[in-house]
Amino acid sequence: MYKNLREFIDVLRKEKQVVEIEAEVDPHLEIAEIHRRVIDEEGPVLFFKNVKGSTFPVVTNLFGTKQRVEMAFGPKPEEIVKGLVGALDKLMPPKPKALWEERQLLLDVMRTGTKTVQKAPVTEVYNPSFDMTSLPALTSWPEDGGPFITLPLVYTESPATKEHNLGMYRIQLYEAQQTGMHWQIHKGGGFHHHEAEEVNKKLPVTLFLGGPPALITSAIAPLPEMVPELVFASLLLGEKLGLHQPEEAAHALVAEAEFAFSGHVPPHVRRPEGPFGDHYGYYSLTHDFPVFNIEKVWHRKDAIYPATVVGKPRQEDYYIGEYLQDVLSPLFPVVMPGVKRLWTYGETGFHSLAGAVVRESYYKEAMAHAFRIMGEGQLTLTKFLMVSDVDVDLAHFPAFFENILARFQPSRDLLIVNDTSMDTLDYTARGKINRGSKAIMTGLGDPVRDLPRTYEGGHINGLNDVKVYCGGCLVVSGDSFDKNPNLPEQLVERGQKALEPWPVVFIVDNAEEVVRTQTSFLWTTFTRFDPASDLYADADIVRNKIAYRGPIIIDARMKPMYPKELFADEDTVKLVDQRWNEYFK
Repeated sequence: MYKNLREFIDVLRKEKQVVEIEAEVDPHLEIAEIHRRVIDEEGPVLFFKNVKGSTFPVVTNLFGTKQRVEMAFGPKPEEIVKGLVGALDKLMPPKPKALWEERQLLLDVMRTGTKTVQKAPVTEVYNPSFDMTSLPALTSWPEDGGPFITLPLVYTESPATKEHNLGMYRIQLYEAQQTGMHWQIHKGGGFHHHEAEEVNKKLPVTLFLGGPPALITSAIAPLPEMVPELVFASLLLGEKLGLHQPEEAAHALVAEAEFAFSGHVPPHVRRPEGPFGDHYGYYSLTHDFPVFNIEKVWHRKDAIYPATVVGKPRQEDYYIGEYLQDVLSPLFPVVMPGVKRLWTYGETGFHSLAGAVVRESYYKEAMAHAFRIMGEGQLTLTKFLMVSDVDVDLAHFPAFFENILARFQPSRDLLIVNDTSMDTLDYTARGKINRGSKAIMTGLGDPVRDLPRTYEGGHINGLNDVKVYCGGCLVVSGDSFDKNPNLPEQLVERGQKALEPWPVVFIVDNAEEVVRTQTSFLWTTFTRFDPASDLYADADIVRNKIAYRGPIIIDARMKPMYPKELFADEDTVKLVDQRWNEYFK
């Protein structure tokens, strides 16, 4: 494995997967536009040697293909996790024979953790008066609030327990020694800051850039709460993670990082942060967030600035997320007994949709497992969860969705949880931040219907296009939300006969575009509706239960209260068109 960023880059160079760009490029919009075009073509790593306004080179697209993610980590971490899970019954309680049989696995596990090192490349340059605005931080989208650090590794410790968290929370550059700190309410760093504010104390924070690829990946991994990020980084790395403790630093520094920024987040101080084009494919809006005051800075003398660009799927986070799900999948049945398989869909920003295969050994046991999933770590951010007891490839969504729809009985299998906390980046609850609703949809037991695969219902007033996405799922388009917000109610009233064979119908702005691929369908639908506000059906109230009757109609049109969809700046597009051959001589 690679102990630092540059080792990985050197190997990629030998594999001819790095393009070095000598021409001067602007971190304001230009680099991001180049990056997006290259990642769309599953192209190479981009190493920008001459960045306007900075002495540091920028590297992007390190993880922009499945092949490069596999090159970064290999099969070893997945083998260790599977081996650990498979050996649990043999090793608990420990017995000499079992320990001997699993000795190689135990040796691998013993190599995980951290170690203290006396020399650290990250400390080659010490600069307590470092100007944060000298970093070549990218502005990716035209309405972004400014330049942001997009691959930050934010390290904190709980004031009460000293347990650590390493998270990736976006960092907006404000001024020489102050940045924003986008701590979301459901994340570890935010919990630690809350603890510090409760006792009116500042929270020490260390921000790293670069280091082993394993460290970058661990910061975004949806780990079970019992698994510390530095331990998981060590597991991916294949050896103990080297830490170095300068006298001036509040925390030990990752020895092989490119940069380390030490400081604190004060209690009860907020500053407007954003807007920012995020991984949902829209702008997250301006809100007040904590600030990070930088006091000390270390970096390598030839430091490389790692960056990424987030936006509409698929971006780098999609490929990293797919890899992490494969590695972590054996852990979920251990943490959540009864959950056999679990998948979150990167095409929806991961949090908007998840699917699970669970045990159903008694009536509605699956619902208990669904609640367990909704209460585990970052999975608490899940907006829409689909659950089945029939094994199927979850990553292939059309097959999984058909499996659900063939068994779906609306009166029994749909639960909407209204007025709950939501992902900070999800504004579908009519523009509210951190609030919204969730839904659980189950498809259990034997099929109850043959799914229709051809629409034969004829013309329906208000619609101009009807497409089939998969068996049982219809996608329709008509007037925009601005022109006719009542279209879903009209379909419930007028379209019952034509739509009756279809368990689920999505209303979108352009049906033909939406049904083309799994990515276009998932992104355009599940990021554009709130279950409590945008799901329509006939229903009865039986005592305190809402019993829905199909078809379920979901309004996934863009709505005026939603943030804007991300589009590149036209002048930047023209500039990159003109300079393309200059970048890639």
